[in-house]
Amino acid sequence: MREMKVFYDDGLIKIRSMLQEDAKTIFDTQLSYGWHPSMDTYETYYSEQENQKRLVFIAEYEGEMVGYCTLILNPTGGPWDGFGYPEINDLLVFFHVHKKGIGNKLLDAVEKEASKISDTVYLAVGVHSGYGPAQRMYVKRGYNFDGSGVWYQGKQLGQYEPCVNDDDLILFMSKKLR
Repeated sequence: MREMKVFYDDGLIKIRSMLQEDAKTIFDTQLSYGWHPSMDTYETYYSEQENQKRLVFIAEYEGEMVGYCTLILNPTGGPWDGFGYPEINDLLVFFHVHKKGIGNKLLDAVEKEASKISDTVYLAVGVHSGYGPAQRMYVKRGYNFDGSGVWYQGKQLGQYEPCVNDDDLILFMSKKLR
């Protein structure tokens, strides 16, 4: 087990690496929202962090875990496959602490680490209204749509192809970091 790394700490908001027990907090919180999380996902995040395939950023607010974001160091798939750009993946700030700047602090830390690897970082954002706040935040932070259109279930969606407006319906965005 690696030593916990602190990426940011202003006394109110702290951004740190993932601890193994964080997986259960993430799972339980998502379950409380009526979502259908998989414990395997969060255990895999921790394992990939330990194996240096993914960085996991945990947000704390007043000492309580309140969100997370991950950075895939060598992603496969999507329009940027093979470019060597890291991918921001799975940003979530728990609902009871929205509008406190936590999402932006998470992204500040993630982008700082991504800039050590590449001059560009990318992400995917869902298109349904539940992603509206994230869509607005990414545009305000300088992310631009890549122009590859809508993707569904990991594949570029062709014109007039059927899909469902669920979490798998996404658009890719990228940002120059330096």
